[in-house]
Amino acid sequence: MSKELLSEMRGQVLWLTINREERRNALNGVVLGAIRSAMADSEGDPNVQAIVLTGVSDKAFCAGADLQSGTSFGFDYSEPHQQFAELLRQARHSTTPLIARVNGACMAGGMGLLAMCDLAVASSSATFGLPEVKVGLFPAQVLAVLQHQIPRRMLNELCLSGETIDAARALEMGLINYVVEQDQLDEKLKWLLARIINKSPAAIRRGLYTLKQIETLPFEQAMAFTESQIGLFAQTEDAREGQLAFREKRPPEWTGR
Repeated sequence: MSKELLSEMRGQVLWLTINREERRNALNGVVLGAIRSAMADSEGDPNVQAIVLTGVSDKAFCAGADLQSGTSFGFDYSEPHQQFAELLRQARHSTTPLIARVNGACMAGGMGLLAMCDLAVASSSATFGLPEVKVGLFPAQVLAVLQHQIPRRMLNELCLSGETIDAARALEMGLINYVVEQDQLDEKLKWLLARIINKSPAAIRRGLYTLKQIETLPFEQAMAFTESQIGLFAQTEDAREGQLAFREKRPPEWTGR
């Protein structure tokens, strides 16, 4: 793992921390590749029940692309897929819960990291925005993961004005799940994680797969897909154990299978 992305297991949770404080945790190729690799390696690992994505310090979660480098948009156009897009694809196919710990400014590509996560907790001092138009660009790839999370007119305003919003507004728009004071951020995150990792790993894996598959499907196609899925849910060891534990009035003992 690169020194620009810190990786640490805390119990059943993998913490990934962008470690570029001097660049406001801006993204470069090394960070993008390291996040993607860590997520890919965690898939199928029974020891990883959730992943937390955050940045060092309390100044920034992620400021987006590292514009100071002057090479952020120097793509190899012979390649059909770019690094940021590949990371978003990896997150889309992930069946491990991804939680964003938004500890500061969340801008541009940082909004893509936020949107690719399944849940998000933010400090009250965090700010959010898509300022690309201010430098002659547009949050094109970010739209792929953000467009279904907030109402269209709000998305239009963020994209076209490039102005920032505060955490309270982000909560109102549905960008994040919870807002707390900075000194309560980790406690709230711990509370949220505890509500996830004590549940059936098998149900969560298959559940995230189902949620992501039906997000853009029309009603009839979504119903047809979920009709086929519910029987598969019921065939898992966790489903049988969960129902038995319910009848026996005891805590379930999950196998994750």
